[in-house]
Amino acid sequence: MNHLLSIEKIPARDIRQIIENTELFKRERGSRTLLPLKGKTWGMIFAKSSTRTRVSFEVGIHELGGNAIYLNINDIQLGRGELIKDTARVLGRMVHGCVIRTYLQKDVEDFAYYSGIPTVNALTDDEHPCQILTDIFTIEEKFGSIKNRVITFVGDGACNIPVSWAFAAAKMDFEFRVAAPKGFQLPEEIISRAGGRIYQTENLAEAADGADVLYTDTWISMGKEDEAKQRIELLSKYQINDELVAKAKPNAIVMHCLPAYRGKEITDSVFERFQQVIFDQAENRLHTQKAIMDWMID
Repeated sequence: MNHLLSIEKIPARDIRQIIENTELFKRERGSRTLLPLKGKTWGMIFAKSSTRTRVSFEVGIHELGGNAIYLNINDIQLGRGELIKDTARVLGRMVHGCVIRTYLQKDVEDFAYYSGIPTVNALTDDEHPCQILTDIFTIEEKFGSIKNRVITFVGDGACNIPVSWAFAAAKMDFEFRVAAPKGFQLPEEIISRAGGRIYQTENLAEAADGADVLYTDTWISMGKEDEAKQRIELLSKYQINDELVAKAKPNAIVMHCLPAYRGKEITDSVFERFQQVIFDQAENRLHTQKAIMDWMID
């Protein structure tokens, strides 16, 4: 039994196994007879709203032969103050695995420890491992191996997406750059823990120069809505637009984990130019997460 709690804690060999199996699950969708979750029921605890995460996991569980129970945090006792370890002990006796999308990384880790069942971090404020595994697969679909590629993140470089990218860089041997204003860059502690080739700058042109991938995310993550005005003012220059794309490699791609706020972190023209990549990326959440759950019960 495995857990997927963070990119930091998953070995490189397991990342490679998941990526390779993702290709198989995508190619054989609708024709596979092997159903690793047959007769199993998985819980899905969501404290944060979602489109791609909820749909991809719910469909994925069904396509692997299992049943999914969606548990909005306000509909269960966690929403009234029950300790996560008590919820975990109960669900661990009733379901066979759990997908959790919440705020605190510690809640996901505590659930895995106390439940004794396979547990997936489907997003916390600290990390978003499912998204980054999906993104690695998508990049390799477009380019081949991610090794020695240059991935440049533009925008709020201190949020969960770039943190997970930073931990992936050393494991998968690529260069990761962050273009962000001071105060929105990766903490030095994360860079030290991650190791590898990680560079930060306030200079957009420098960060984009020679990049294979330009990547962005919303400037206002869930839970940061009260900071919206300040964030928009500080991050307004850190946008992926046609001028920035021109500074990357001629065959560079643009990625966005969605939802996108066009005119803010990305222009409408760039989004539409790279919409095929972006929606391939979104679709690949399904295939990657099926490979993740298969790996977890292997």
